[in-house]
Amino acid sequence: MLNAEELSKLRKAGEVAAAARSLGMDMVKEGVKLYDVAQEVEGYIRSKGCGLAFPCNISINEIAAHYTPCVDDKKVFALGDVVKVDCGAELDGFVGDTAGTVEVGTKKYRSLVEASKIARDTVAEFVGVGTPINEIGRVVEMSMKQNGVKPITNLCGHQIKQYNLHAGVSIPNYNDGNTDRLKPGMIVAIEPFATNGGGTVTNGPPGNIVRILRERKLSDPKSQEFFEYARGEFKSFPFCARSCDFPDAEKHVKDLIRHGVLMSYGQMIEARKGIVSQHEHTFYIAGERAEITTLP
Repeated sequence: MLNAEELSKLRKAGEVAAAARSLGMDMVKEGVKLYDVAQEVEGYIRSKGCGLAFPCNISINEIAAHYTPCVDDKKVFALGDVVKVDCGAELDGFVGDTAGTVEVGTKKYRSLVEASKIARDTVAEFVGVGTPINEIGRVVEMSMKQNGVKPITNLCGHQIKQYNLHAGVSIPNYNDGNTDRLKPGMIVAIEPFATNGGGTVTNGPPGNIVRILRERKLSDPKSQEFFEYARGEFKSFPFCARSCDFPDAEKHVKDLIRHGVLMSYGQMIEARKGIVSQHEHTFYIAGERAEITTLP
């Protein structure tokens, strides 16, 4: 279980992430640049005294996850886009991880967008100490099928530990048969993904999100300096060049990927190019009913 100081930090990170998510979702309008939304979301998180748990993901339509705009990204939102805004704040390693979905100017996919939200909120009504992990997945799957869509079965929620965004336990979006139970003191992100496609994702092109894979002495002093900066600024968390206050960050990121120091996350694409929606909260498992740390 977390002590009072740790719990306070977890709650602060969740509060900041929730406000950043709402800010980002409110900005999603036809003609607005993805870059501007990502910068505003991340700027807000930092202005409140938190670090970035990962770059703001802005994944559109069949892209389920792992898209964040690069420095010179000119993409804008188009009418009818289904946009996932996924962001995270961290305070001394304690994380608030949250996401929501917006449909730009139309209601064609309203039931799909609502399906992931309903599934998440249905789980929130019962999840707590002792909840079997597969029961969470069963409820997500059942809720989505009742709403005429499918869960994405190879994307899941996850346990979070201090300075570790994806730690240990996975939280499925279908009944995977895992009868292990949630334990007191766990922090978990529950994030149902809904689709009108096939129900799985495949690896798409490399994205702009990276994390430190290993430490290695670099021959180029500037690359070494950038590595030291990134390790100090982002610690063990994923990051991107756009979020770096360092000259030629994009060049250094590419160099460090080439040297095997950084790994990049591929974009996750729905296998049949179906539209994807996502809603996510972070939960602190401390009693019969878990505390949601990322409520508005």
